[in-house]
Parts: sequence; structure tokens; C-alpha cells
Amino acid sequence: MSAIFESFSELEELAEQLKDPDPGLRHVTVLQLAETSDNDAIDLLKLAIQDEDEGVRKQAALALGNFDGEEAAAALVIGLVDPVVEVAESAVESLCELKNPTAAEPIYALVDHERAFVRTGAFRGLKELCNPNSLGPAIKGLEDAESSVRGAAVGVIGWLKDDKSLPALISATRDSSADVRRIACSALGFSNAVQAGEAIVAGLKDDAWQVRECAAETLVKAKATNALSALVECLNDEYWQVRLKAIRSLGKLGDETVVDAIGSSISSVIPNLRKESAAALGEIGSVLAKPYLDTVKDDADPDVRKNARWALKQIASS
Repeated sequence: MSAIFESFSELEELAEQLKDPDPGLRHVTVLQLAETSDNDAIDLLKLAIQDEDEGVRKQAALALGNFDGEEAAAALVIGLVDPVVEVAESAVESLCELKNPTAAEPIYALVDHERAFVRTGAFRGLKELCNPNSLGPAIKGLEDAESSVRGAAVGVIGWLKDDKSLPALISATRDSSADVRRIACSALGFSNAVQAGEAIVAGLKDDAWQVRECAAETLVKAKATNALSALVECLNDEYWQVRLKAIRSLGKLGDETVVDAIGSSISSVIPNLRKESAAALGEIGSVLAKPYLDTVKDDADPDVRKNARWALKQIASS
């Protein structure tokens, strides 16, 4: 099929095929509709997403991901409330492909739906659209009883990057769900506000290591007067994943006063920590790092050797 329907009769023919009693033919018709960029196909896909056959409905939901705008979203909203999980999940997948902010309008009706899956899917779809009107519903979503909904709502707020959302995001860093706290911590990275930095620093003490890891990664983006000392303290975390993100952030901050702190990790038995330490020392570029790098320039791990030798070159050329 051509990218644009060659004639009204061709579109009419596909419409007739969607009425055929054979679900196989209807399925093939949906595949044909998916191949075109013509928005006239959306009306037919909206019919197909209500087909009696769940396979046709699922394919229609996936096909709608090739389109954009309010009409496509309105059709996908139908799929999102489908009782068959596979159809609803396909609708969410396609909602996340939409980029036109106007597509948000039909989705708003579902942020208060009785099913948590639907509410979560609605917020996931709203995230990529970055429609400023989504801020109010998303902040309200932080009060939802289901953590999956709250997490998806935080994702929407984070992508909007609006300082008016800071109180809500900071509150979300204290949510009962570790996953929500992690997402909120990451979302705060857009803000230069002091209170945002303080909330991220607080995340370094979270009970969940995934939150601490996220905070260590995000802190480099925020303004926090005690960022260096807080990240250095993270180098003693029991989880190496947290230590790795702290080392990476310290390297990006580029302060030579932390060379010894990073250097203490370069002898770790964990290759990823040695590799990251070498890279961070190279980013700082201080001659103080040379003794540490010399110990791993011939490391057994090729990635560690590569980073150490690169770092030594950085120091030599500075």
C-alpha cells in the first residue's frame, strides 16, 4: 500500500474488509492500515480496536503507535480500558510513542479510572507529551493509593521540569514506595533550587540502595553545598552500585580534593569500580591521581587498563 491512500475507494475497500467475518482478514487489514501515514486510517483503526477478536484489537493498538495527535490518542484510550491485558498493554506501548502535546486531552479522562492499571497507563502516556496541563492531574496522582500510579505521575512531573512542582516532588522523595522515591529523586535533577539539592542529598541515606544509587547519580546535576562530602561518604556504602555512581559523579564535579577518596576505590576487587575510579580521576585531571593510576595501568581487566592509560594521558596533557 502507498504511504497515502491513492483513492477514497481504496480506503472504502479496507473499511469493508474490517467488517469481514474472517478475523484473519481483519487482522491483515489492520497491518495494511499500519503501513500508511495517512491520518484517515485512524478512524478505521479506532473501529478495529473495538473488534470482537482480541488479536485484531491488539494489532490495532500497536498500529496506532505509528500515528500521533489527539485522534490517535482518543482511539488508544479505548484500547487502554480493554479487559484483555495484552490489548491494554499494547495500547500503553503505543501511547508512549505519541509526541504531540495535543494528544494529552483524551488521556486526562483516564487518570481517575477505577482500575489502577489504566491510571498508570494514562500517566505513562502523558509523560512523553510534556503538556503543561498535565501538571495538575499528575500532582493529584501523587495521592493515589497505588504506588505504580504515583510512580507514573512522578514521571510526568519530572519531564515537565516546572519549579512549581518542587514541593510535590520533594514530598514524593519520602513516599512509602522505594520505587516512587527513586523516580522522584531522579526527577529533581532538573532543578537548581537549593531545596531540590537537599532532598537529593537526603536520598543518599535512604533505606533502599536503588534510591541511594539514583541520588548519587542525580546529585551532580543539583546545587547542594555539601554535595562533595555527601558523595565521598557514599564511597563507604555497602552496595558497590551506589559507590560506582558516587565515583562517577565526583569525577564530573572535577574537584581535586576528592582524588584520595576516589583513589581508595581503585584497588577494589570489583573491576567496574576500578574502571570507574580510573575514569573519574582522568576527568579530574590532577597530578595527585597519578600514583593511583600507575597501580592499574597494567590491570588484568582490559577496560580498567584502557581507562587508566587514558587518564594518565589526560593528566600529562593538562
